[in-house]
Amino acid sequence: MGRLAQTDGLTDVQREILATVRDFVDKEIIPVATELEHRDEYPTKIVEGLKELGVFGLMIPEEYGGLGESLLTYALCVEEIARGWMSVSGIINTHFIVAYMIKQHGTPEQKEHFLPRMATGEVRGAFSMSEPALGSDVSAITSKAVRDGDDYVLTGQKMWLTNGGSSTLVAVLCRTDEGHPEGTAPHKSMTTFLVEKEPGFGEVQPGLTIPGKIDKMGYKGVDTTELIMDGLRVPAGRVLGGTTGRGFYQMMDGVEVGRVNVAARGCGVAQRAFELGVAYAQQRHTFGKPIAQHQAIQFKLAEMGTKVEAAHAMMVSAARKKDSGRRNDLEAGMAKYLASEYCKEVVEDAFRIHGGYGFSKEYEIERLYREAPMLLIGEGTAEIQKMIIGRRLLEDYRIQG
Repeated sequence: MGRLAQTDGLTDVQREILATVRDFVDKEIIPVATELEHRDEYPTKIVEGLKELGVFGLMIPEEYGGLGESLLTYALCVEEIARGWMSVSGIINTHFIVAYMIKQHGTPEQKEHFLPRMATGEVRGAFSMSEPALGSDVSAITSKAVRDGDDYVLTGQKMWLTNGGSSTLVAVLCRTDEGHPEGTAPHKSMTTFLVEKEPGFGEVQPGLTIPGKIDKMGYKGVDTTELIMDGLRVPAGRVLGGTTGRGFYQMMDGVEVGRVNVAARGCGVAQRAFELGVAYAQQRHTFGKPIAQHQAIQFKLAEMGTKVEAAHAMMVSAARKKDSGRRNDLEAGMAKYLASEYCKEVVEDAFRIHGGYGFSKEYEIERLYREAPMLLIGEGTAEIQKMIIGRRLLEDYRIQG
């Protein structure tokens, strides 16, 4: 283990958790990741191993059977897992966001019902905001929920559900107009519903269809799907927090911690790319010496190492700020933006160091080269992050008078 991306000030428990996860990644994920990715195969054995390690319950409070750990601990574990295979960290992330939203905003009954089974991985979470026609413009969603007796009836189409097929619980954002007068701001008439379902594809329950996996350039293994609701009945007791109109704020709170997670994924993929690049540079010979001894390659390694270190530091800072109970949307946006951009650049430099072999599917860097772009758009595009960052900076630096 090199000196890059080390984290000062960790407890003995945190160090032990991270050492355990890193050992699992080195033994159980890295050796099989590329083969599974090329087959677009769900990593069932890896997921079962992570359940046994308690990773699905890392941030769930101990009273509900979880480990009660911090966002920092979770993010550092995600960094390690993404270093092995980014898709696996995606399987955990959506589950973690839903568990976090229930922990922060759920009713006592919702917490008791879901969190103990989420901690073991028995219940697996996915969350759904985006729709086919709107991308990052969450306030424009058209999916609707209408009250009908003790139920709500949900209708609409959702897009880009990570874990859409394998999950058994989906947090779905819909528009609810009840109790909201004409002219209410769009974000104040949205509600999060906790939809329980069977895993699989097709019509998984009356009124709910998961059509199938979306075929992607990278980020394979994990299922990314659409979700179609046509008269789906959901009990009123499954409104997150028990009150309508709070969905937008609940989802944004979840996405805020999710952005720290995406930053951690960028850090992990960049670390792996650096490891592959620095190793290959010492093995490959040209003009009578290892290419690592050529100044051009040393310059690349210097830039890559600096980017790995900088992204890690910013990600850690964003996680620690959230853990302290303070608002971290600025730091999370900066960390997500920087880590995803640097990840792409580090992966490309490692790809260049590999020369022609980087283009071969026999080499791991080929997989990383296809995976890195997802981080530029997942959990809000780089452009959305810059909008958030710019607005927050103007809030903090607004001139008087």
